[in-house]
Parts: sequence; C-alpha cells; structure tokens
Amino acid sequence: MIQTAEEKEKLLLVGVSAHDGDDAEDSLAELADLVETAGAISAGGVLQKRERIHPATYIGKGKTEELKELIWETQADGIVCDDELTPAQLRNLSELLDVKVMDRTLIILDIFAMRASTSEGKIQVELAQLKYRASRLTGLGKSLSRQGGGIGTRGPGEKKLEMDRRLIGSRISQLKKELEEIRRHREVTRVQRAKGNMPVAAIVGYTNAGKSTLLNMLTDADVLEEDMLFATLDPTTRLLSLSKDQQILLTDTVGFIRKLPHHLIEAFKSTLEEAKYADYIIHVVDAANPQADKQMHIVYETLRSLGIEDKKIVTLFNKQDKRTEDEPLHDFMADYALQISAKYGTGLDEVKQVLEELLREDKILIERLIPYQEAGILQLVRKNGELLEEEYQPDGIFIRAYVPMEVYGRMNF
Repeated sequence: MIQTAEEKEKLLLVGVSAHDGDDAEDSLAELADLVETAGAISAGGVLQKRERIHPATYIGKGKTEELKELIWETQADGIVCDDELTPAQLRNLSELLDVKVMDRTLIILDIFAMRASTSEGKIQVELAQLKYRASRLTGLGKSLSRQGGGIGTRGPGEKKLEMDRRLIGSRISQLKKELEEIRRHREVTRVQRAKGNMPVAAIVGYTNAGKSTLLNMLTDADVLEEDMLFATLDPTTRLLSLSKDQQILLTDTVGFIRKLPHHLIEAFKSTLEEAKYADYIIHVVDAANPQADKQMHIVYETLRSLGIEDKKIVTLFNKQDKRTEDEPLHDFMADYALQISAKYGTGLDEVKQVLEELLREDKILIERLIPYQEAGILQLVRKNGELLEEEYQPDGIFIRAYVPMEVYGRMNF
C-alpha cells in the first residue's frame, strides 16, 4: 500500500525592527502563528534592525545574502515578510533569492480564503485578493509575449499583462456591484431592527480572543470555535434574552490583528459596519496573552479607523482560567470591565447584568395606574420596555416598568 501525504511548505520569516522597544519580535511571532494557520511550517526567523525598511529589497544587502544562505541550510521553500511588500520589493527579492516570496498580507488573505463559508465572505475575500494582485502585476519574461496566433488574433494583439489587468479590473467591478447589493440588503435589515427598537451589541476583539465562544455560551449560537487565528470569518447575529422582557441582539465580527491589510478593511467594510451601527460594543480581550495591552490598543485603533467612536463599551477580560499573573488588567476606554472565562461560563451572569443596566440607561422608571380604556399601552410597554410589576385594581392596571422616552410621551392620561 502506498501512503500519500500532503507535504507542508517550509517558510522562513523575515521582519524589520525600526527602533528599540517596537513590537517587531512579537509581530514576527504572530506571523509564525499565521503561517501555521495557513498550513505551512515556520523554518526560522530573521529580524533586521535598521532605521527604515529598504525601499528596493525590504532588508539590506548583507541581510539578503545571509537569508540566501539560511534558505539553502534549512531547505526552505520560500520566505514571508512581516510587512506588505511593494511590487518592486517583491520582484527584487524573488530574483535575488530564487524562491517564493510572500508577505503578511498574502498569508492573511490565504487564511481568509480558507475560512470564508458564506457567499458574502467569499466575495469579500476574492475582492481583497484581486485588489492585492492588481497592484503587483508585472510584465517580465514570457508574460510579455503576445497571445497565440490564429483567426481572430491577427493585428497588434494584446500583451498578457494588459489582458490580466483588464480581466482583473472587470472582475473587481462585478464583485463591487455584488457587495453593494449585499450592503443595501444589510441596510434594509438594520432599518427593520431600528423599527423594532431592538438594541444591538457588536462583539469585537483581537483574533482568537474568544468572541465566538462567548456568543455560543450566551446564545447557543453553534458558531465554530477553535484555538487558532481567524477560526470564524463570517459574522453571526443571535438574540440574547435577559431578565423580564429585555432582549438584545449580539453580533460576532471578524477578529482584528496587527497590520490588518487595508485591502481587507475595504472589502469587509459592510461586515465591519455591523459594529459601526451597533448600540453597544462588547470588547473581548485575551487576558492570558502577555500582549493583551498591545492587542487592546490595536482593536481601538482599528475601531477609530472605521469611524466607530462614542459608544458604550463593555470590556471582558476573557480566559481568566489560563491567567498566571495576579496583576489585574485595566481598560480606561471602557465604561464597564469584567473578568470572565467564556469557555467555562465564569462571570457570564455579571455580563448579562451589565447589559441589563445599559438597556435601562435610556429608559425611564415609571409607576403608573393605567385606566382600563388605555390598556392598549401595555402592549407597547411589553414590546419596547421592561415590565417589572403588573397588578389589576378596580380603577385600572398598576404597572411598574422601564419605558423608552417615546412610550413615556404617550402616557399623558
């Protein structure tokens, strides 16, 4: 019997540290996780300290020669640079090293392509990939040759490079139209939610912080949860029922990461806008990660770049079961901060209590005797407010409830 197994690519990781104290080493370690998630093996890493990235070859001439020797020693199939390479850097490194050259963006795009399961996710990933490729088309060697002869091909012909650009441009236009249609559909859904006065909380956080686990534990959402980067890509929205009549929609969003490619932010704008249009932000932090503070900073920077500000934030320091340090974490950007373990359900009752408090903040506590001829208002109270107490008396119905301002304004009897 002949057994066959898919051989994993061996890749060397390359990074540049511009100054002391930057997170270049942590970023390179994260790149190793990304490479592993993409299905390859990290064969080692090279980190060069220099004032700025080399405009032509990313790293300096001496480091390039050192890297060439390391490739030969490790029998690596290629390299992955920790920053997005320019077309010139990509071409020059490929010529100098004679191996496959990739960058962080390409690895992330590859992972996203593996994870996308819905039609929207696939469209978004393809659009990001095409935008990435469009800026890196080069006309070298055989790619500049004319198309083959035959009827219909006589005349000046068309260079392969020009044909590729035209085809990619056409496909990008088509995908943008499809995404615009999806965006309009999302807008209709949001309007329907607004009409129903259903509050929405978007779950955001660094990739692998435990967002999907939290959603599953709170709502039985049955979303894939694995200890890997970008385990889930497509957003999921589920209803969470709190005490009494209170309900809130929870939306899981794609995880953030260092140097999130702008191609992805642009392509996934319709998905990330779920956080923009949400009423509240639930920020999940991997408290067991030594880089938790930096990851929190990256999440807030990404939210700012998307124009998501001035929202009530609940920060959940997750994975307390894995924490080894006693020093508590703080988030001065948050309105509420809780310590939880989503995997074991620790602290989730407190999370629900905080959400209940948030929902009550915009409501008025009333104690009112409603005449029986105005009993129809009770339906509005149940639908849009929180009915705490209800008692039928000879003169009417006594209620104690939290109601929104629009319902309160109708109680002028």
